Amino acid sequence: MYVGRIVSVGMTKSGKVAAMYRVSSRSFPNREAAISDAKISIVPKAGFESDLSKNPYIAYNCLRLTGDFAIATNGSQTDPVTEKIASGMNPRDALAISMLAMDYEKDDYDTPRISAVVNRMTSSAYLAIVRRDALHVAEFALTPGMAYYVATYEHNTPSKHYFDDSFDASTAFEACAYVMGKGVFAELEKPITAAVAMATDATFELATTN
Repeated sequence: MYVGRIVSVGMTKSGKVAAMYRVSSRSFPNREAAISDAKISIVPKAGFESDLSKNPYIAYNCLRLTGDFAIATNGSQTDPVTEKIASGMNPRDALAISMLAMDYEKDDYDTPRISAVVNRMTSSAYLAIVRRDALHVAEFALTPGMAYYVATYEHNTPSKHYFDDSFDASTAFEACAYVMGKGVFAELEKPITAAVAMATDATFELATTN
Protein backbone atom coordinates (compact mmCIF):
# COMPACT_ATOMS: atom_id res chain seq x y z
CA MET A 1 0.00 0.00 0.00
CA TYR A 2 1.21 3.48 -0.84
CA VAL A 3 0.58 6.03 1.93
CA GLY A 4 3.10 8.73 1.01
CA ARG A 5 5.22 10.42 3.66
CA ILE A 6 5.18 9.05 7.21
CA VAL A 7 5.96 10.51 10.63
CA SER A 8 6.14 8.23 13.64
CA VAL A 9 6.69 8.41 17.40
CA GLY A 10 7.89 5.38 19.30
CA MET A 11 9.64 3.93 22.30
CA THR A 12 12.19 1.16 22.03
CA LYS A 13 11.95 -1.91 24.23
CA SER A 14 14.65 -0.40 26.43
CA GLY A 15 12.64 2.80 26.89
CA LYS A 16 14.26 5.26 24.45
CA VAL A 17 11.80 7.54 22.66
CA ALA A 18 12.25 8.38 19.00
CA ALA A 19 10.80 10.73 16.41
CA MET A 20 10.96 9.27 12.90
CA TYR A 21 10.30 10.55 9.40
CA ARG A 22 10.21 8.59 6.16
CA VAL A 23 9.98 9.99 2.66
CA SER A 24 7.97 7.68 0.43
CA SER A 25 7.46 9.10 -3.03
CA ARG A 26 6.27 8.20 -6.50
CA SER A 27 6.72 11.64 -8.07
CA PHE A 28 10.06 12.84 -6.66
CA PRO A 29 12.22 9.85 -5.67
CA ASN A 30 15.60 11.57 -6.20
CA ARG A 31 15.96 13.04 -2.73
CA GLU A 32 18.09 12.39 0.32
CA ALA A 33 18.33 13.34 4.00
CA ALA A 34 21.32 15.40 5.13
CA ILE A 35 22.42 16.09 8.72
CA SER A 36 23.67 19.57 9.64
CA ASP A 37 24.17 20.64 13.27
CA ALA A 38 21.02 19.76 15.23
CA LYS A 39 18.77 19.29 12.23
CA ILE A 40 18.12 17.05 9.23
CA SER A 41 17.02 18.38 5.85
CA ILE A 42 15.46 16.75 2.80
CA VAL A 43 17.21 17.92 -0.37
CA PRO A 44 17.38 16.85 -4.02
CA LYS A 45 20.22 14.52 -4.91
CA ALA A 46 23.06 16.01 -6.94
CA GLY A 47 21.93 16.42 -10.52
CA PHE A 48 18.25 16.71 -9.63
CA GLU A 49 18.19 20.27 -8.28
CA SER A 50 15.87 21.26 -11.12
CA ASP A 51 13.10 19.25 -9.41
CA LEU A 52 12.64 22.27 -7.13
CA SER A 53 11.27 24.22 -10.10
CA LYS A 54 8.59 21.56 -10.51
CA ASN A 55 7.59 21.47 -6.85
CA PRO A 56 9.04 23.87 -4.24
CA TYR A 57 7.70 21.73 -1.39
CA ILE A 58 10.17 18.87 -1.89
CA ALA A 59 13.07 20.44 0.08
CA TYR A 60 12.78 21.40 3.75
CA ASN A 61 14.08 20.84 7.26
CA CYS A 62 12.40 17.60 8.29
CA LEU A 63 13.80 17.20 11.82
CA ARG A 64 14.95 19.65 14.48
CA LEU A 65 15.77 19.58 18.17
CA THR A 66 15.02 22.03 20.95
CA GLY A 67 15.69 21.26 24.60
CA ASP A 68 14.17 17.88 25.44
CA PHE A 69 12.03 17.84 22.29
CA ALA A 70 12.53 16.38 18.82
CA ILE A 71 10.25 17.54 16.01
CA ALA A 72 9.84 15.64 12.73
CA THR A 73 7.65 16.73 9.82
CA ASN A 74 7.17 16.48 6.06
CA GLY A 75 7.56 20.19 5.33
CA SER A 76 8.52 23.70 6.29
CA GLN A 77 6.26 23.57 9.36
CA THR A 78 9.24 22.01 11.16
CA ASP A 79 10.70 25.43 11.85
CA PRO A 80 7.69 27.28 13.34
CA VAL A 81 6.70 24.24 15.43
CA THR A 82 10.24 24.05 16.81
CA GLU A 83 10.43 27.77 17.48
CA LYS A 84 7.10 27.83 19.32
CA ILE A 85 8.11 24.90 21.53
CA ALA A 86 11.46 26.59 22.18
CA SER A 87 9.60 29.71 23.34
CA GLY A 88 7.70 27.66 25.95
CA MET A 89 4.49 26.76 24.12
CA ASN A 90 3.18 23.25 24.75
CA PRO A 91 3.51 20.84 21.81
CA ARG A 92 -0.23 20.49 21.19
CA ASP A 93 -0.71 24.23 20.73
CA ALA A 94 2.54 24.64 18.78
CA LEU A 95 1.41 21.97 16.33
CA ALA A 96 -2.16 23.22 16.02
CA ILE A 97 -1.26 26.89 15.53
CA SER A 98 1.62 26.30 13.12
CA MET A 99 -0.15 23.76 10.96
CA LEU A 100 -3.40 25.69 10.83
CA ALA A 101 -1.51 28.81 9.77
CA MET A 102 0.47 27.02 7.04
CA ASP A 103 -2.36 24.71 5.93
CA TYR A 104 -1.95 21.79 3.51
CA GLU A 105 0.54 22.18 0.67
CA LYS A 106 -0.85 23.90 -2.41
CA ASP A 107 0.66 21.48 -4.91
CA ASP A 108 -1.03 19.27 -7.51
CA TYR A 109 -1.98 16.74 -4.83
CA ASP A 110 -3.12 19.03 -1.97
CA THR A 111 -0.50 17.18 0.07
CA PRO A 112 -1.30 17.18 3.79
CA ARG A 113 1.25 18.38 6.31
CA ILE A 114 2.14 15.80 8.97
CA SER A 115 4.16 16.35 12.15
CA ALA A 116 5.49 14.45 15.16
CA VAL A 117 6.88 15.60 18.52
CA VAL A 118 8.53 13.55 21.28
CA ASN A 119 9.76 14.60 24.71
CA ARG A 120 13.03 12.91 25.72
CA MET A 121 12.22 13.08 29.43
CA THR A 122 8.65 11.77 29.37
CA SER A 123 6.58 9.16 27.59
CA SER A 124 4.39 11.79 25.93
CA ALA A 125 4.38 12.29 22.17
CA TYR A 126 2.20 13.94 19.55
CA LEU A 127 1.13 13.31 15.98
CA ALA A 128 -0.65 15.89 13.83
CA ILE A 129 -2.00 16.37 10.32
CA VAL A 130 -3.64 19.18 8.41
CA ARG A 131 -5.54 18.03 5.33
CA ARG A 132 -7.82 19.89 2.98
CA ASP A 133 -10.77 18.63 5.04
CA ALA A 134 -9.43 18.44 8.60
CA LEU A 135 -6.89 19.34 11.28
CA HIS A 136 -6.03 16.67 13.86
CA VAL A 137 -3.60 16.81 16.79
CA ALA A 138 -3.39 13.81 19.11
CA GLU A 139 -1.29 12.97 22.17
CA PHE A 140 0.08 9.46 22.71
CA ALA A 141 1.44 7.86 25.86
CA LEU A 142 4.36 5.78 24.63
CA THR A 143 5.19 2.37 26.07
CA PRO A 144 8.16 0.06 25.34
CA GLY A 145 8.02 -1.57 21.92
CA MET A 146 5.18 0.61 20.60
CA ALA A 147 5.27 3.09 17.74
CA TYR A 148 2.41 5.11 16.25
CA TYR A 149 2.38 6.84 12.90
CA VAL A 150 0.40 9.05 10.56
CA ALA A 151 0.85 9.31 6.79
CA THR A 152 -0.10 11.84 4.16
CA TYR A 153 -2.53 9.44 2.44
CA GLU A 154 -4.80 6.55 3.46
CA HIS A 155 -3.53 6.23 7.05
CA ASN A 156 -4.02 9.95 7.46
CA THR A 157 -5.60 10.44 10.88
CA PRO A 158 -3.51 10.28 14.09
CA SER A 159 -4.94 7.20 15.76
CA LYS A 160 -4.03 4.21 17.90
CA HIS A 161 -5.21 2.12 14.93
CA TYR A 162 -1.98 2.92 13.06
CA PHE A 163 0.74 1.34 15.16
CA ASP A 164 3.64 -1.08 15.32
CA ASP A 165 3.87 -3.24 18.44
CA SER A 166 7.35 -4.68 17.76
CA PHE A 167 9.35 -1.47 17.43
CA ASP A 168 12.91 -1.80 18.66
CA ALA A 169 16.30 -0.31 17.80
CA SER A 170 19.56 0.17 19.66
CA THR A 171 20.62 3.25 17.69
CA ALA A 172 19.06 6.01 15.62
CA PHE A 173 20.50 4.38 12.50
CA GLU A 174 18.75 1.09 13.37
CA ALA A 175 15.53 3.06 13.84
CA CYS A 176 15.99 4.50 10.35
CA ALA A 177 16.26 0.97 8.97
CA TYR A 178 13.15 0.00 10.91
CA VAL A 179 10.95 2.79 9.57
CA MET A 180 12.27 2.17 6.06
CA GLY A 181 11.24 -1.45 5.89
CA LYS A 182 10.56 -3.43 9.05
CA GLY A 183 7.47 -4.24 11.06
CA VAL A 184 4.33 -2.52 9.82
CA PHE A 185 6.45 -0.16 7.72
CA ALA A 186 7.50 -3.02 5.45
CA GLU A 187 3.93 -3.06 4.11
CA LEU A 188 4.09 0.61 3.05
CA GLU A 189 5.51 1.20 -0.43
CA LYS A 190 8.08 3.43 -2.14
CA PRO A 191 10.53 4.25 0.69
CA ILE A 192 13.17 6.80 -0.36
CA THR A 193 14.96 8.09 2.74
CA ALA A 194 14.49 8.39 6.49
CA ALA A 195 15.52 10.65 9.37
CA VAL A 196 15.43 9.78 13.07
CA ALA A 197 16.10 11.43 16.42
CA MET A 198 16.50 8.90 19.25
CA ALA A 199 16.85 9.93 22.88
CA THR A 200 20.11 9.37 24.76
CA ASP A 201 20.95 10.08 28.39
CA ALA A 202 21.86 13.69 27.59
CA THR A 203 20.29 14.65 24.26
CA PHE A 204 19.22 13.05 20.97
CA GLU A 205 21.18 10.96 18.50
CA LEU A 206 20.45 11.84 14.85
CA ALA A 207 20.70 9.50 11.90
CA THR A 208 19.65 9.19 8.27
CA THR A 209 19.53 6.47 5.65
CA ASN A 210 19.25 6.94 1.90
